[in-house]
Amino acid sequence: MKAMNEELSQIEKNKTWELVPRPLNKNVIGAKWVFRNKMDEAGKITRNKARLVCKGYAQVEGIDFGETFAPVARMESIRLILAYASSKHIKVYQMDVKSAFLNGDLEEEVYMEQPDGF
Repeated sequence: MKAMNEELSQIEKNKTWELVPRPLNKNVIGAKWVFRNKMDEAGKITRNKARLVCKGYAQVEGIDFGETFAPVARMESIRLILAYASSKHIKVYQMDVKSAFLNGDLEEEVYMEQPDGF
């Protein structure tokens, strides 16, 4: 429950959405919780994580969406950057951005159901 509350507080902090009455004439995307255990080197659970995700698998192209975009770095790009940094003796730092996807702006309206229990 703590992990779910952390995820919801991040969503609220970033003003990702606002609660509105369910519209009758719009497609509404379902949501579900995805849980994962983070472990240390010894395999001991150090933290429970929860992510609220859309049920994208239930959408139909052309009806629910027209195009998709996933901001994912390709492995070739990462290798290139690391090779360049190494050759120029540049320090490289890794960051874990919890909610990077929440910072983009959408031009279209998207309606998503609250997950069960909320």
